Amino acid sequence: MDVAIVGIGIHPFGRTQGVTGLEQGVAAARMALDDCGLEWPDMQFAYGGTGAAEKPDTMVSKLGLTGLQFINVTNGCATGGSALQSAYMAIKSGMFDIGVAVGFDKHPRGAFTVDPEGSGLGKWYGDIGMALTPQFFGMKIQRYMHEFDISEETLARVAVKNFKNGSMNENAWRREAFGFDEVMQSPMVCAPLRKYMFCSPAEGGCAMILCRADKAKQYTKNPVYLKAAVVKTRNFGSFEVFSQNQALQRADSPTVQASRAAFEMAGLGPEDINVAQLQDTESGAEVMHMSENGFCKDGEQEEWLANGWTEIDGRLPVNTDGGCIANGEPIGASGLRQVYEIALQLRGGAGKRQVPDEPKVGYTHVYGAPGLSGVTILSR
Repeated sequence: MDVAIVGIGIHPFGRTQGVTGLEQGVAAARMALDDCGLEWPDMQFAYGGTGAAEKPDTMVSKLGLTGLQFINVTNGCATGGSALQSAYMAIKSGMFDIGVAVGFDKHPRGAFTVDPEGSGLGKWYGDIGMALTPQFFGMKIQRYMHEFDISEETLARVAVKNFKNGSMNENAWRREAFGFDEVMQSPMVCAPLRKYMFCSPAEGGCAMILCRADKAKQYTKNPVYLKAAVVKTRNFGSFEVFSQNQALQRADSPTVQASRAAFEMAGLGPEDINVAQLQDTESGAEVMHMSENGFCKDGEQEEWLANGWTEIDGRLPVNTDGGCIANGEPIGASGLRQVYEIALQLRGGAGKRQVPDEPKVGYTHVYGAPGLSGVTILSR
């Protein structure tokens, strides 16, 4: 049973004073329903994701008490992607014909905080500062830069590109385009990552209406088809956010596994992708994920970024909506935001940031702690 996305909706990301996270999710769900001419009672199931806001299933008190199956999802930064993959499986199995994946969040200001003991780690992990995720990100990209000769200039180019793309996105939080020098001169946070190379915890909501592909044209003239939806966890030896030690031999990251599985499921390869959304918690993440998702070899990112190959008019446009760097990261909604952007691009409705030449196939990738990745491949 093939699966299609027929409705998309989003609540702007950033800070929305006086509006709860749940209310932002409700707004996104209503927009997605309007997008395909349906109403809440038409939904047979829902998967809702959040990390720091209200329970998603309580949305029914605002959308309607219809008795539908509603399952809550929490899976780190891959929460939204996991909600979508769950909805995909529900239809793919033949159990349901139509339903919704929705995610939202409302994080407090400041860096993401981690409860080490609640995450299966010792208290010592927080006492020495390792539970502060920017420190881990800094160490991970330092090692990668050393191994594959990646420069700080390449990290800055990622941020410049994403802020520029975000400035053209009416739903982005950070709408100011920073120049190269501004990024390179911004304060150092965790070397080599500077202030303007990081995303921030944020607020926002996003929703998708999914249905059986053979029914999609009943609801929209321009459905987007989910060719693959995969979530994979880490293997022993992969270097992840909560790794307390290193195995003697390194293993592939869950992103590598998820990407390979998604391409196999879709019957496609990296060369078939026209536009991509890659997790960019900070600039280094996008650089590493370019390789882990199979779009280039380790070290080739230096050439790709210098030549503008990931720009909107480049060889492979990446994070055309500004990514996490410009949008911030409400973890319940972030993975769905990626899919929302790809759906817009495949529909030809992305406005000033529209990828040229009518893209046909898009790709999304989200990475979450303690070490899991979700990948989708979409086509029109």
